Amino acid sequence: MHTILVVDDDPTVAEVVTGYLERAGFAVDRAADGPQALRLAAGKPPSLVLLDLMLPGMDGLEVCRRLRAAGPVPVIMLTARGDEDDRILGLEIGADDYVTKPFSPRELVLRVESVLRRGRPDRGDRAGPELTAAGITLDPAARRVTKDGRVLSLTLREFDLLAHLMRHPGQAIAREQLMNDVWGWEFGDLSTVTVHVRRLRGKVEDDPAAPRLIRTVWGVGYRFDVPVGEPPAPAPAGPEAPMTSATPAPVPPDGS
Repeated sequence: MHTILVVDDDPTVAEVVTGYLERAGFAVDRAADGPQALRLAAGKPPSLVLLDLMLPGMDGLEVCRRLRAAGPVPVIMLTARGDEDDRILGLEIGADDYVTKPFSPRELVLRVESVLRRGRPDRGDRAGPELTAAGITLDPAARRVTKDGRVLSLTLREFDLLAHLMRHPGQAIAREQLMNDVWGWEFGDLSTVTVHVRRLRGKVEDDPAAPRLIRTVWGVGYRFDVPVGEPPAPAPAGPEAPMTSATPAPVPPDGS
């Protein structure tokens, strides 16, 4: 059984969320502040953390930063703030998803299930051969990525984003399409995609300021370029069959 750590100083919100999660079959631990959440996570690592951004004392951003430093536990932020910068900062430091208050508890449970589902190492819909390019090896079954033999620490969304791009080399994929294919959202804040691409470049590119693998296609989205002289990654099959995407547009020199 998956255990969800709910971190929120509002007892009403925490109680409602806990009730919905338990009815969905999850075990739930609760914390009302950052230090308590970190102690619980260290003593009994959760399957996923639902983390309120506005916590007393140590805020949710710092808690997320420390959780991510300790391990790859998935984090979904709960925020009542309307400021986009807060959501982007949370994604920058490693949150996998966010839900803005007020939210539907049922939608929150679906988000939790979606993130956990993507974290399963044996998901048949994403299984396939290893993908390799530019010294990067991605093993879908083990959910493991190495670059030049060094293991990369990727969040769940970063892993899925890289896998999706590597499965469709040379194709310009719109941010809306990435949000649908990787996040499972039919609509949402497209800055989520932008932030994850920026974080991913910081881990896979030799020079993230001048990316050569994950390229920006202005007016479209992003494209994974296989270096000249390398064969493309194995073609996907089944549900990951090659997608139809927009015709690639010229790539700017800075690849931002």
